[in-house]
Amino acid sequence: MTTPPPRPAEPRPAPAPLRIGALVPLTRPGWTEAGRHLLAGLELAAAEVEEAGGGVDGRPLELVVRDTAADPVRATAAVDELAGLGVAALAGEYHSVVARAVATRADALGLPYLCSSAVLDDLTDGPTAWVARIPPPQSHGWRVYADFLLDAGHTRVAVAAEPSVYWTAGTRVLRERLAPRGATVTVLDARALTPADVCDALAADGASALLVLTGFPDPAVPLVRAVRGDARLAGLLIGAPAGQPEFTGWAALLGDDGAGVPFLRYLPARLGPLGTRVAAALRDRLGEEPSFVAFEGYDTVTVLAGLLRAHGADRARLAAAWPQVAVDGTRGPIRFRRPPGTVVWQWDRPPLQVVDRDPAAPGRFRVLRAG
Repeated sequence: MTTPPPRPAEPRPAPAPLRIGALVPLTRPGWTEAGRHLLAGLELAAAEVEEAGGGVDGRPLELVVRDTAADPVRATAAVDELAGLGVAALAGEYHSVVARAVATRADALGLPYLCSSAVLDDLTDGPTAWVARIPPPQSHGWRVYADFLLDAGHTRVAVAAEPSVYWTAGTRVLRERLAPRGATVTVLDARALTPADVCDALAADGASALLVLTGFPDPAVPLVRAVRGDARLAGLLIGAPAGQPEFTGWAALLGDDGAGVPFLRYLPARLGPLGTRVAAALRDRLGEEPSFVAFEGYDTVTVLAGLLRAHGADRARLAAAWPQVAVDGTRGPIRFRRPPGTVVWQWDRPPLQVVDRDPAAPGRFRVLRAG
């Protein structure tokens, strides 16, 4: 009797991927340049997790990307979809108003969300265990910016602002910081006034600084051009605390007019070995210098991958582990804490600078203050 040959072993099914939902503004009216940098950071970190050892505990790490287009309603729908697809956590978003919608829905669904790049203090209406954030809260960064203005001698400050929860919150922070030192803040409606109207108002007010609290490129670009071209406003400081001048699109559209505009940037004085390596990889991926937003994206996935390794894909266990995070990020060690009065878990020491493009060489940045 002939013994039949042994049957070949059945191939083992591939392990199910661990999924992270990535929310990014990739189309207008979203700030697509920021979205592209954020996505580059998210994708680079995910790719390196795969290359370093086949994912997380043998399971591939998969980003499921959805475009928010700076639309809170669209972003909320994306959160519902991603939750139904079984993502372990959410990452990303640049626009604060959209991130607030994402955080609110994530909290309601019990889905961990690590906010990559939005700074609005009140991402949810009340304290939540489900949401953490990489960048510093707006109240901290904009206070540092207000101190920069005061130290530079600016006691009459005007803001050209569009209606928005984010711009309103920033204006409030500035006023609360400046007023005790005798400085004033005049609000000009950038939606109702033309750039020429803004110039007339500035000339009448006698402000020494104008902060552009608007979308980019419109109305920020025509507004900056109008102010720079008005002889009555020679010597007026233009500022953009939200970071518009960080991106190459600002320099490309404004040229020399876009230099000397201080903004907030979340980078240290010097990158360490990890940050230097990641900067080179991001530069190759983007074809240009990476912004701080790209580093924020990379650090977001690095944190979430570490949580997944340590705690698995259970959503409740992941959310409970925010205070246990201890990760080396591109811009320093990342740990989360819950300062009094805050509603989300917060990286305890994110770097912060006030920076501008050097008028002598607009492709080069000058650090004006560290916070």
